[in-house]
Amino acid sequence: MNPSYVLILIGIIALITKGFYVLREYERAVIFRFGRLAGGIIGAHGPGVIVILPFIDKLVRVSLRTVTMDVPPQDVITKDNVSVKVNAVIYFRVVDAQKAIVDVEDYYYATSMIAQTTLRSVLGQSQLDDLLSKRDEINADLQRIIDQATEPWGIKVSAVEVKNVDLPHEMQRAIARQAEAERERRSKVIHAEGEYQASQRLADAANVLSQNPAALQLRYLDTMMNIAGDKTSTILFPLPIDILSSFVKAVEKPQSEDR
Repeated sequence: MNPSYVLILIGIIALITKGFYVLREYERAVIFRFGRLAGGIIGAHGPGVIVILPFIDKLVRVSLRTVTMDVPPQDVITKDNVSVKVNAVIYFRVVDAQKAIVDVEDYYYATSMIAQTTLRSVLGQSQLDDLLSKRDEINADLQRIIDQATEPWGIKVSAVEVKNVDLPHEMQRAIARQAEAERERRSKVIHAEGEYQASQRLADAANVLSQNPAALQLRYLDTMMNIAGDKTSTILFPLPIDILSSFVKAVEKPQSEDR
């Protein structure tokens, strides 16, 4: 066979091979023909086998899978003038491959930049206490704002999570002292509340015993039994005034009759 024919045959096979692309289920293709978006069957987005015209069409692959992007640490000054360093993570995916390629030069880089600026803007309007305690609300605000900004690019931001909030050492010590003071305050309040409730119960018990002297004597006998059960060598038995008063009256009565 003539070598020239072999070269031509190889060239034709190479051209045919270059015109076929196989796209996976999570991939889409944006096809340009002479610099313009191609339409019709040749411009199908996939997935599956895509046929293009070699040297005339240009195919750009776009993945529709969710992308996890780390936002670099950002220096943020909160609303109460505290300097912190915050980083975050963003989950987004391409929902419109044509917009992601045509309407923005690099949708990944653009999403990263808008995430960084939004992170500084939103956290700069928040108090430090809100940044530490209301993390879910801040994440929701970041997701909403970034999603609105990237929607014209065919990007859907599904979640934004603030990962770490690095505080200065002085602020960490101040927060630790504040937390310790708060725990001590709660301890004192709980102790005072317990003392108050105990005094209320003792006052109620005193009122009940004062209305029924027999109950007081039964309580006295019960206390004596508890003391007798202990392993002690010496036991002192105090006598209630109610018991002694009967003896005092019995002694005073004969004396009054002699007079």
